[in-house]
Amino acid sequence: MAGRNLNQTALHIPDGYLSPATCAALYAGAAPFWYVSLQRMKRAFNTQMVPLLSVFAAFSFIIMMFNLPLPGGTTGHAVGVGIATIVLGPWASILGISIALIIQAVFFGDGGITAIGANCFNMAVIGSLATYAIYRVLAGRASITSARRVIAAGVAGYVAINLAALAAAIEFGIQPLLYHDASGAPLYAPYPLRIAIPAMMIGHLTIAGLAEMVVSAGVVAYLQRSEPALLKRTAPGAAESSAAVGSLRHLWFALAALLILTPLGILATGSAWGEAPLAQAPRGLRALSSFWTAPMPRYAPPFLKSPAFGYLLSAMTGTGLILLVVLLTGWLTRGRAGSRGLTK
Repeated sequence: MAGRNLNQTALHIPDGYLSPATCAALYAGAAPFWYVSLQRMKRAFNTQMVPLLSVFAAFSFIIMMFNLPLPGGTTGHAVGVGIATIVLGPWASILGISIALIIQAVFFGDGGITAIGANCFNMAVIGSLATYAIYRVLAGRASITSARRVIAAGVAGYVAINLAALAAAIEFGIQPLLYHDASGAPLYAPYPLRIAIPAMMIGHLTIAGLAEMVVSAGVVAYLQRSEPALLKRTAPGAAESSAAVGSLRHLWFALAALLILTPLGILATGSAWGEAPLAQAPRGLRALSSFWTAPMPRYAPPFLKSPAFGYLLSAMTGTGLILLVVLLTGWLTRGRAGSRGLTK
């Protein structure tokens, strides 16, 4: 393990760092939340929810491409789960963030295929439910335009991303305890809890957590002025807003501007935990690390020489895929609901 920077952190767990049994357990853990999310969305998939889910799933995808320098020469990022939950509610947020994470893993190799369940459980499930609970408690019955809601959003986003990081750290840290060969050498993630937890949490308690806080609070403050009705979904006890949800055009424009700026995300140098090679990788990690080769690995299309343009093209491709998946999910969900209605 020489040459490995233990300050490196990653919320996107790569292939090989978790055992197949751990991956299966976390797929099983995420599955009930995916099921309930889809069931809830059957009633919510209307002309307003589909574009909203598309916007905030794409926002999460893009915001995760903005790498930030962390202590130790590594990088991290916000997730966008805070604002997605506050606008969409926890169940739609679980679905939207999961769609973004699955597309990142399958098409860009950001997070492992075997670890999709773990990454969705940590970021989408834990992140969304934690945000919702904390935001509801801290915001209380404050009016939609209250500064208290801005503060509540920031705190909720900060705590949520750190709980997701802690879950990932525990998943890393139990691997050498549970999965090792006859000599005691770890088969997968080689770092015990005493190393994994500080390595994950230092960067998230500082830079990445603060970034999530700023994003959550900043977007809530913006929506209070521009589209306060979008904040009503998770504020049932707040004073009624007289405004109805208007055109989402300004959100699409903001998303487009953010997309154009994505090449800035490669300015931060360094790798996240699990993305840099180990000097002596454990046997199980080596076997699973090449489980899947993404078409556009690390957001760098192999047919392009310009890293900046490749990053931008990846952002555009990912956003398009998210819109397609959300629209297809909405169409299938409404279609099945309609078919059952006709057979009754």
